[in-house]
Amino acid sequence: MSDCYISYGDIKRKIRNLKKVELKIRFHVMDFSDSNNKNIWTKMNNANLIWDDFFDLHESTSKSVKYPLKRLAKMNKDELKNIISEFYYGVYYQFYKDNGMLDMSFYDPDILAQLGLPFDADISTIKKRFRELAKIYHPDAGGDEAKFIELLEQFESLHIK
Repeated sequence: MSDCYISYGDIKRKIRNLKKVELKIRFHVMDFSDSNNKNIWTKMNNANLIWDDFFDLHESTSKSVKYPLKRLAKMNKDELKNIISEFYYGVYYQFYKDNGMLDMSFYDPDILAQLGLPFDADISTIKKRFRELAKIYHPDAGGDEAKFIELLEQFESLHIK
């Protein structure tokens, strides 16, 4: 229990800072003063923040996010570090994707999650999981053809040879 953050306030500050870091990385926003807010929102007009998919700092909300505040409050520091690493991976993945700099070493974290894999899965882990799911969903083995086709499309979109 000593590893846990003491208050919601500590967690909220840390998570709010992650939002600012994402704005700096993806949109090069360095000034967060009120006079600059219009400029920030103009830059982000059609872009979705990774932060919005990960976090919600309201204690009671119906918004669907990966890590609501109540869940974060129950985690120890190591668990929070893992979530922050996952968040940074998502931010940089999106940054590289937006700027046309993706290479074969980055895999879409959303597809990896759909396959039941962590964001930092390597190629051998991905292939192993694909084989496991292919055995389950293959129509010749009595599996669901639609799910098998979806699995193939997901695997192909990862560009693994």
